[in-house]
Amino acid sequence: MAAGAASLERFRRDVAPRPRWENERSGRRRPARPGPFSRHDFPPASGSPVDRQASLIKALVIAIAAALLLIGPLTTAAMAADLLRVGNVGAVAFSFVPTNVGKEVGIFAKNGLDIRISGFAGDARLQQAMAADAVDVGLGSGPGMAFIAKGAPVKAIADIAGPPLIFALVVRGDGSLRTIGDLKGRKVGISTVGSATSWLMHEVSRQQGWGFDGIKQVPIGDNAARLAALKAGAIDGCVVDIGSALNFTERGDGRILMRFGKVAKNFIMHVIFATDRSMAQKPADLRAFVKGWFESVAYMRAHKARTVQIAMTVMHTNAQTTGGIYDELMPMFTRDGHFDAKALAVLRRSFVEMKILPTEPDMSKLYTEAFLPKN
Repeated sequence: MAAGAASLERFRRDVAPRPRWENERSGRRRPARPGPFSRHDFPPASGSPVDRQASLIKALVIAIAAALLLIGPLTTAAMAADLLRVGNVGAVAFSFVPTNVGKEVGIFAKNGLDIRISGFAGDARLQQAMAADAVDVGLGSGPGMAFIAKGAPVKAIADIAGPPLIFALVVRGDGSLRTIGDLKGRKVGISTVGSATSWLMHEVSRQQGWGFDGIKQVPIGDNAARLAALKAGAIDGCVVDIGSALNFTERGDGRILMRFGKVAKNFIMHVIFATDRSMAQKPADLRAFVKGWFESVAYMRAHKARTVQIAMTVMHTNAQTTGGIYDELMPMFTRDGHFDAKALAVLRRSFVEMKILPTEPDMSKLYTEAFLPKN
């Protein structure tokens, strides 16, 4: 009997399930503190208390190692991606959809970047943001390069779009403006002074023989603000991106008076700007971004359906309208980012004609091709 009692006691001590109580020696029965593991989550160990403790520690080490193996790759990838702050001059413009596409399909992540995208209403505000170190990279207009000649702490690092296919001039449907000739002396809404929208209206005025101020320009801000002013009768027309223009006409609010593709065939519509700070401190990130941009454009050319799907969420347009925008604007994007000499000459002349600069600047000081892909 004594032997049987001793065996039963050893079973209870070494094998049988034990309640989760702390301070058993003191006799107080208080529930154990909650935690991710307790000794009862692992098979009981036989032998001495030291053996059981060693077994418990071993099991904990194995569990922690397994958890680290699971989260390790994710943590490493997150730490490897460098944050790059990207601003653009039109949050809903198709011109800058390559950043959204590249981020969505993982192209920028593949190049080691985590990009954060912000929109600004026009070149002037984008330049202010870059000067204030609010963004590292800016996607703006070619005419915006004039700000560099005036002392902006940035440089253009890639030519990303040629002819101004992105823009259209819209008017109300009341018949007050029927032809381009009716624009003389009328008020037309643009984004900001010194922007591409401003230059285009100056160029239309010049080509019509009215001088550079034959059309009254009204800086208003983003596309929505310009269209609202037009509908309210505060202006006679406005220059907006083609997506906004198509939506405007589809709703029956007015019509497109003109497109600008033939106004300036040799032109730099959009460039990538980089701040002096980012060029000094993040050169590898800038090269990765430019590379990712052109890879994103190439992806867009090869995957229309996926591009349209992503662009719809950015531009707030339906599938039919977005598909039409895709067809009209994809030819605008350049393939390598190199700056065209003839287009640079047009910009140089325009800076003086628009009275932005007193003399034509040395354009070589306004841009660099050091961050372009080598192949």
